[in-house]
Order: sequence, then C-alpha cells, then structure tokens
Amino acid sequence: MLIGQASINLTANILSALLGLLSVFVFTRLFSPHDYGTYLLGTGFASVISVFLAGWFRNLVLSGHARNDGTDVRGLVASGFLLSCLTAPIAYGLGVLTGLGAAAAVAAIALSIAIAFFDLTQDLIRARLRAFAVMRGTLVRSAGVLCLGVLVALVSPTGLVLLLSSTAACLIAILVQSRTAWRGTMMVFDRADLAALARQGLPLTVSLTLLAVSSVADRFVIANLVGAADAGRYVAALDLVRQTLMLPAMSAAAAFFPLAVQIHARKGNAAVRSHLAECVELLFSITLPAALGFAMISAHVANVVLGADFREIAAQTMPIVAVAVIFQILTQQYLHASFLLSGRNSFYLINTAFIVANVILSCVLVESHGTVGAAWARLGADAIGFLCALVLSRSAFPVPLPAGRLALVMIAALIMALMVGALDRHLHVGDLTACIVLACTGFCSYAALCWLFDISRLRGRLKSGVALLRTKRANLTIGPSP
Repeated sequence: MLIGQASINLTANILSALLGLLSVFVFTRLFSPHDYGTYLLGTGFASVISVFLAGWFRNLVLSGHARNDGTDVRGLVASGFLLSCLTAPIAYGLGVLTGLGAAAAVAAIALSIAIAFFDLTQDLIRARLRAFAVMRGTLVRSAGVLCLGVLVALVSPTGLVLLLSSTAACLIAILVQSRTAWRGTMMVFDRADLAALARQGLPLTVSLTLLAVSSVADRFVIANLVGAADAGRYVAALDLVRQTLMLPAMSAAAAFFPLAVQIHARKGNAAVRSHLAECVELLFSITLPAALGFAMISAHVANVVLGADFREIAAQTMPIVAVAVIFQILTQQYLHASFLLSGRNSFYLINTAFIVANVILSCVLVESHGTVGAAWARLGADAIGFLCALVLSRSAFPVPLPAGRLALVMIAALIMALMVGALDRHLHVGDLTACIVLACTGFCSYAALCWLFDISRLRGRLKSGVALLRTKRANLTIGPSP
C-alpha cells in the first residue's frame, strides 16, 4: 500500500511540479524582477498566514480523520477555521509592517485564506488515502495558477494582479474538491470542543507558523537590505529547487504519515517502527540523489528555465539550496512523525531554534555576502533544525534510522553525482541537451546502483511486481472459468 499510495502522489506532484516549472519559465520572462519579487513576497507572507489559519486542525485531521472509524471531525474543523479567519485584520497589519504595500497586503491575506482552506480540503481527502482525488485537486490548482497568470501577464503584468489570480486558482480547486471532502458536513460550534481543539493545536500551530516564517524570512531580509528585485531573483531560484525536490519527497510522506497513524493505532509500536524504517530509507533514497543531481546540473537548469534577468543569482544559489533541502525534508517529512506519534505537540516548538538561526544567519550573511548569503544562511539553519529535531525525537517517539541501509543510499548517490559531474566537464552542448543527457545519465546510473545495493529492497519489489503481472496475464489468457 505504501508504494502504491506514494506512486500516485508522486505522479500527481511530478505533474504539478512540471506545471510549476512552466509557471516559473513563463513568469520570469513576462514579469520584471521587481513585479515578480512583489508577487513572491506576497505568496511568502500568505504561506505563513495560511499555516497559522490551518495549523490548528492538522493533528485532528491526521489522527482523528485518518483512523476512518466513523468519527466525523469536519464540522469542528470548518467552524474552527471560520473563527481563525477573524484574525485577518491583524494579519493585514503584519503584512504592512513587513514592507508589503496596503493593496499587496490585502491580496496576500485573501490568498492565505484560500490556501489554508485548500490545504485543509486536501488533508481531509489525503487522510482517507484517496490519492487520485488528491491528485485532481493538486493539478487543478497548479494549472489554474499557470493559466490565470498568463492571462494576467497579457492584461496587466503586475505582482498585485498575479496574487489575485493565484487566489482565484485556489478557489477553483476548492470548488472542484468540495463535494469529495465536505459533502454532508454539519457545522459544529461547540465551545468546549473548540476550546479543547485550540489547546491541543496551539503548540503545533505556533511551531508550524514559526517554521513557515523561517522559510520566508530570507526573502524579506533581502527585500529590506537589497531590494524587491533581488528578492525576486533569489526566490525564483529557491522555488525552482523546492518545486523540483520537495514534491517527490512530500509524495512519499503523504502516503506513510496516515499509514503510520493507522498502524500505530492497530498494531502498536513495534509495527509502526518497522514501517517507519522502510519509509525513511525510501524517503532518503528519493531525496539525496535528486538533490545532489540537481546541484550538479543547476547552472544548466537555470539557463533553461529562468529568464535572463534571473539566471546569474540562480546559478550561484541553487546548488547550496539543493543541499539545504535534504535536511529540510528529513526534518519535516520524517522526524516530525516522531512528534505526531508521541501525541505531545509541545515537541513541535523545536522549530523555534530553526527560525532564530535562519533570521540571525540571514541578517549577518546577506549584509556581508549579498543575496548568495541568504542561501548559505538557509543551509546552516536547515542543518541546525535537523540536528535539534533529531535529538528531541529521542525523547518523543524514537523513530528508527537504519544506519547501514542509509549509508548504502549515500554511497550510491555520491557515486552518481561524481559520474554526472565528470560527464558535465566533457560535455559541450546546449543547456537543454545537457540537462537531458546528464539527468538520464544520473537516473540510469543510480537505478543500477539501487539494484546492486538493493536500496529500498528494489530487487524484491521488482520481482514481486513481475510475478504479479505474470499472474494477471495468465488469468487473462485462461479467461474466466465456465
């Protein structure tokens, strides 16, 4: 089930990432760095507010709704979300304080509400392991952002209008998903339940909000110290790396988090640890080679995907950010499972260390090294956050880290990266051709090493898959018995 769910999620997110890359390709050519920077600052601020609006309900959805035992938490979630939206005026004031203009702050707040409700809708569907339905919502939103963004660029190519078009794309996706996620929901305004939900969700909400702040702090530091245009160039590169690397890992995590909750509830600690050992190997075997391979070919990727005004900074920052993403994925998509399974939300407050490190490092390094300093600050902060979460997970719910299996993944990924780098030095072709040749080389060499080292038990899984296909083919050949 894990591989099946992860495969569907991976397919959806690959398609979504392709649409995202196409959006970056188009937007960095149709919008100026300043207007695109305004848009990215607005979306960054919206991402923080959306996490605050929806964070109160994440554990309730992941634990209560994922059990699928007849408990319907949707009414409580819906009423709580409406109440959380009452904080919008405060969020507007914060937006103005961060340097967004009044109009951009209003647009960012509207986008944050749309994103939060879309994420809650997707979480409700994902918790029931309905991966195809989740894929539908993901693709509708990504396609909407691209299509409406192109329309905006032709009519009024400004960052403000692009923010409004992204809001519209989220609302369209919510409308498409509403029947699957919310049909039959009855609003529940129970003061006692809402108070209990607030107490339970407070540590996680604060922690996730701080984590979201830390993930966008560098762009606001650049905007205030260097300018919105440089912030646009930096975030374009950052988002290109994240869209390429984060989504495959999130696909795997979206499958194993709900499964881990169900296994823990039904079979106990030993069974869920065995499941998580398999999960972390799969997660690491996806993340590490993807990040190292991307770092090796990042200059070619920047020249192919980004507009001319964005390429120089991207070539300098993307290799650094790609390595940082490894730590970020392992922290958020695996170690946080320890905090979820422990049932003690206060553990999530460890993210405070990450935001403090990121803000301090960003201010110091951007001041001394310019925009590239923000990339080094992100790497340092992600590494610190990983180490802190790793130490704290020992006191929460100890999750397995099979050193031997993970070492094999590391060896295979490093060999692959060295092969790609060596080939790149002797490859004298255009950037697009280089990307294709180097990516195919990296994929084929890593696949061969996975077979050699039996990473994620690839040989056994392939043999089982081939046997299953042969059985189905034999049944189809024989036909139904009379």
